[in-house]
Amino acid sequence: MQSCIEYTRHEGPGEPVVLIHGIGHRRQAWGEVPQLLNARGHDVYVIDLPGHGESPVPTRPDGYSMRSQAEQLERFFAHRGLDRPHVVGNSLGGYMALELAHRGSVRTATVLSPAGFFPPHHLPNIAANLLFMKAGSHLPEALHRTLNAHLWFRKLAFRSLYTHPEKVSLEDAIGDTLNLRRSRAFWRHFVRATFLKFTRRVQVPTTIAWGDTDRLLLPSEAEVARTRLPEATHVSLPDSGHCPQIDHPELVVDVVAETIARQDEAIAV
Repeated sequence: MQSCIEYTRHEGPGEPVVLIHGIGHRRQAWGEVPQLLNARGHDVYVIDLPGHGESPVPTRPDGYSMRSQAEQLERFFAHRGLDRPHVVGNSLGGYMALELAHRGSVRTATVLSPAGFFPPHHLPNIAANLLFMKAGSHLPEALHRTLNAHLWFRKLAFRSLYTHPEKVSLEDAIGDTLNLRRSRAFWRHFVRATFLKFTRRVQVPTTIAWGDTDRLLLPSEAEVARTRLPEATHVSLPDSGHCPQIDHPELVVDVVAETIARQDEAIAV
């Protein structure tokens, strides 16, 4: 079975790193992070999850389950000749990165505000924010272009994702919005996310990093993650929202580098 995951590669001589975005997003959601990782020598692959961006929907009936998504990512690794790459995941992509770390099919995992640790009483906040963005994405494109030209609108429209929406360009804001409108996987993951609960152990060096101003998956969920995954390293990302790769890309790359360094230290021992 062939991998149908679309990707962008930033070729480098070092160990491979795969970036996994969240629900309704696309590979462009990583902003400057791919280039910054590549500048440090890494061979960087930025993917569109199945049913997102330019990747086709899964063909199997269970193609949206977390187990199936992990298997699809592992097939992508195999077809690209990636021997246990490092992975970095955000939100839903963070859950998938943890799943891969549990399976031992990656070298390290760095996860940013991962799904799977929210208590039931947080669900209304999550649903309200996602549905607000999804509904808004169906406004006419011309209206999006007019409104997103104003910073006040971007601060309103993207408040649940970024602390600094001014760092999102007009074209990226429109591209992300239209991508959310077209996302064929959104509703499947929206329903499944209600039941996500990560309780397994991870087998590789793992860092869970949480933006301290995250309005979508609240920072208090980081304490739940600490309790369930004491073997992981847990850090707070200052002045960062749900997508810290946009708010402070250099900080995210530093966290990734520290996670990879722990793998190197373990090998040396």
